[in-house]
Amino acid sequence: MKVLIADQFETAGIDALKQAGCDVLYQPDLKNDALARAIHETAAAVLVVRSTPVTGAMLEGGSLSLVVRAGAGYNTIDVATASRRGIYVSNCPGKNSIAVAELAFGLMLALDRRIPDNVADLRRGVWNKKEYSTARGLFGRTLGLIGYGLIGQEMAKRAHAFGMPVVVWSRRFSTGDTKIGDRQVPIAVAISPQEVAARCDVLSVHLALTHETRGLVDAAVLDALKPGSYFINTARAEVVDPAALERAIRERHLRVAVDVFAAEPAGPTGSFSDPIVHLPGVYGTHHVGASTDQAQDAIAAEAVRIVTTFKESGKVPNVVNLARETPATHMLVVRHLDQPGVLAHVFDRLRANNINVQETENVIFDGAEAAVARINVDSAPSPALLDAIQAGNRDILDLRLVDI
Repeated sequence: MKVLIADQFETAGIDALKQAGCDVLYQPDLKNDALARAIHETAAAVLVVRSTPVTGAMLEGGSLSLVVRAGAGYNTIDVATASRRGIYVSNCPGKNSIAVAELAFGLMLALDRRIPDNVADLRRGVWNKKEYSTARGLFGRTLGLIGYGLIGQEMAKRAHAFGMPVVVWSRRFSTGDTKIGDRQVPIAVAISPQEVAARCDVLSVHLALTHETRGLVDAAVLDALKPGSYFINTARAEVVDPAALERAIRERHLRVAVDVFAAEPAGPTGSFSDPIVHLPGVYGTHHVGASTDQAQDAIAAEAVRIVTTFKESGKVPNVVNLARETPATHMLVVRHLDQPGVLAHVFDRLRANNINVQETENVIFDGAEAAVARINVDSAPSPALLDAIQAGNRDILDLRLVDI
């Protein structure tokens, strides 16, 4: 199986794919038209990317069966086109959660102790202990989390160690208190992002970018923060309203740290301009939340697991674009002898009556003499059609229709 890797990828991961029998093409600098040509010309079955955009035209111009996003998000991949063409899209959730949480806490400490400003003054030969001795401290201050997936949960663990109460809003929760994992970390659950902001001293965003979350952190949320609060975004720039954030920095004196920007350079280096980094009290990093050796090793190992599982079994872990519900309304259960042509006969009769098969499973009994097929269909076969199916093949032992 040919695997095209069009982004930076760990050497150990490349070696593991080769050992699994994959024909690996490692071309980490492919972008745009060059990537589209490579997908077409190599006829690769699998594409592995990190932050490189994968467009609909790229998916339509090749022979891909699987696209693996070597990371958590997948908003850079045209998932809708992949779904229309029957191409699996998979990702590596949770493998960089600790790395992102570590950076978010580093930014929190930097905001509180103004570490970058300390360093900058020392490098200029300025000693100003009086100015930098005015930190608030984090102990006893409330951390608010908007989003409570794997990264949010890692944040809560660290906040607990720092003696910080935690209040959370998540689309998965309603109200009340809950605990996570073996650490038994207590959290309070708010009913809205605005409530989280109103109850916390530090607000940290950990949302995936979706249609529903774009711009979710808006003026209503930011205005609910206490003046002088800390705000951290290591998720996606697009989940925050930039105009509202700029106004809150200027008027409510928020101290802000961000790792993500709306207009980031396409490559790992380049010129950069974003007005937010020039505002007072703002720190920024270079979208490096997931960029630790530990995280990259874990992501590479997970990407290898996805590809090798697909190669060996046809199954894909972590698929993001399978239908949660199909149009199937009924299940046709066919008990039959394990002989050629039985299921072909059933499918042919269903097709002739314009009944579409949505999903099917055929279970073989010990000795491989008999089997049961479960066939999900989008409409109910008539009693006459059921009789015709059974009468038309002597290897069908029994069939019945079940509503689903």
